[in-house]
Amino acid sequence: MCVPAIIGALGLGGGAAAAGAGAAAATTAVAGTGLATIGTAISVTGALLQGIMGMNAANEQAAAIADQRATESAINATQDQRRRAAMMSDIRKQTAELAARGIALDSVTAIQLGQTAAAEMSFDSQAVRSTGAARSRELTASERAARAQGVSSLLRGGFSAAGTVISAAPDIWPGLLR
Repeated sequence: MCVPAIIGALGLGGGAAAAGAGAAAATTAVAGTGLATIGTAISVTGALLQGIMGMNAANEQAAAIADQRATESAINATQDQRRRAAMMSDIRKQTAELAARGIALDSVTAIQLGQTAAAEMSFDSQAVRSTGAARSRELTASERAARAQGVSSLLRGGFSAAGTVISAAPDIWPGLLR
C-alpha cells in the first residue's frame, strides 16, 4: 500500500493526498494537451502540404498541356503550309500541261480549272486549320481544367487544415469557449 493512501486512511494529511492526486491529474492533462497540439499541428501541416502538392502537380500538368498545344499548333501550321505548297505545285503542273497542249491560259476552261483548284486548295487549307483550332481549344480546356483542379486541391487542403484547427481548438485552448 502506498504511503499517501495510508496517511489518508488514518485521516492524517487528507488535504496533502488530495493535492497530490490533483497534481497528477493536472500533469496528465497538460501532457494530453501537448500531444493534442502536436497532433493538430501535424494534421494541419499534412493537409496544407497535400493541397500545395496537388496544386503543384496540377500546374505541372497544365504546363505540359500548354507545351503540347504549342507543339501541335506549330505542326498544324507546317502541315497547312505543306498542303498549300503541294496544291500550288499541282496547279503549276496543270497550268504547264494546259500550255503544252496549246490551250490559252486566259481561256474560259483554263480560268475555270484554276478557280476550281484554288477553291479546293482553300477548302483543304481550311480543313487543316479547323482541325488544328479544334485541337487547340480542346487542349486549352484541358489546361484550364488542370489549373482549376490545382486551385481546388489547394482550397481543399486549406479548408481541411482550418477544420482541424477549429475542431481541436477546445482541446488545445480550454478557456477559448468561456
